[in-house]
Amino acid sequence: MTVKDLPTPATLRKLLSYDPDTGLLTWKYRPPEMFATMLDYKAWNARFNGKPAFATAKADGYLLGRLFYRSYRSHRIAYAIYHGAWPTGEVDHKNGVRSDNRITNLRDVTRSENQRNAAIPRDNSSGHIGVSLHTPTGRWRARIAAGSKQIYLGLFENLDDAVAARAAAEVKYGYHPNHGRPALA
Repeated sequence: MTVKDLPTPATLRKLLSYDPDTGLLTWKYRPPEMFATMLDYKAWNARFNGKPAFATAKADGYLLGRLFYRSYRSHRIAYAIYHGAWPTGEVDHKNGVRSDNRITNLRDVTRSENQRNAAIPRDNSSGHIGVSLHTPTGRWRARIAAGSKQIYLGLFENLDDAVAARAAAEVKYGYHPNHGRPALA
């Protein structure tokens, strides 16, 4: 979807209220001129005015809703209303809770930055992101991605040394402090 296809933040503000402290979106009253008939006007306002908007939870944890026959994720709507512009990149939930749309939890980032604030993969066997057992040697291998490259940090006799090497590399390459947190259920 291109930027020109998106509703303007001004349009969003006419239709929705956003509470930046709670992250909740609600539908605003709509005047009769927005509807084809008085029946549609009365029915819409009776059903939706003041009610939660963009609150449908998906299996992936994000909230979404529909506007003008299109689906939008609620965190992008919240960001656009608050900042007066659509995000230029991805909207990262700093704490990793995809339904937490408080403005203090949202930031506009590149895909690379967003990946630097990822939870530990569910299939991780070491309990630490970027650290795995190198089966041919029986040692712990530490790696990290920087840009589009995988950087090998070394093989270590014990897990703690591999984890320490990975942690130092995360600081060096600007990873978010929440990177590697436990995955949410």
